[in-house]
Amino acid sequence: MNNTIRHKFFLRLAAMVCSCFFFFACENDPRTIDDLTKPKAMIEEAKNIETYLSQGSVLKAKLWAPYMIRSSSDTTFVEFTKSLHVDFFDSVGKVDSHLDAKYGKYYESLNKVYLRDSVLVYNFQGDSLRSPDLWWDQNTQLLYTDKKVWIKRQGTVLIGKNGMQSRQDLSDIHIKETSGLVNVPDSLQPQ
Repeated sequence: MNNTIRHKFFLRLAAMVCSCFFFFACENDPRTIDDLTKPKAMIEEAKNIETYLSQGSVLKAKLWAPYMIRSSSDTTFVEFTKSLHVDFFDSVGKVDSHLDAKYGKYYESLNKVYLRDSVLVYNFQGDSLRSPDLWWDQNTQLLYTDKKVWIKRQGTVLIGKNGMQSRQDLSDIHIKETSGLVNVPDSLQPQ
C-alpha cells in the first residue's frame, strides 16, 4: 500500500510540475500579439482598367487606367498610380469633357477623387484647366483646388493664384484670386 501512495504522490507532483510549464509557456511577447491582432489592409491590384461610373442609373463618367490598387482598411480607397483618363457625360449621355492626370485616389465612402501631377481638364468648346492637383466631387459634380490654376477660355488664359471651383464640364468657373490674364494670339489658337 505504501507503493501505491508513493506512486499517486509522484503522479500528482509530475502533474503539478507539468502544469507549471504550460502556464509559463503561454506567455507571449506583446509585440508578437500586436502583430497578429492588428487590422490588416486587404489589397487588390488590376491592370488595364475600364470602368463606368453612374449615379441613380445615370451614366456620369468612363474611366481608363493602366494600373489600379484597391485597399480595404479603415477608409476604402482606389489608387491609380500610373495615370488615368476620364470622359464625363452630360444628362443625355454625350461626352462633354475629359480629364487626365498621372495620379488619382478615389475615396469610396466620400465619392471624391484626389488628382495630382499634370492634371488637365478640357471640353469640346476648347476650354481647358491645368493644375498641379485637383479634387473631383462626384456628388456635386464639382472640380476644385486651392493650388494655382491655368484656365484657357476663348483665347485668354486666366491664372488663379489660390485655386478655383468649377462644374466638371468647365461651364461655371469661380477663380479665388487671379494673378494674371494673358491673351493668346490667333496664330496660336488651336484649329
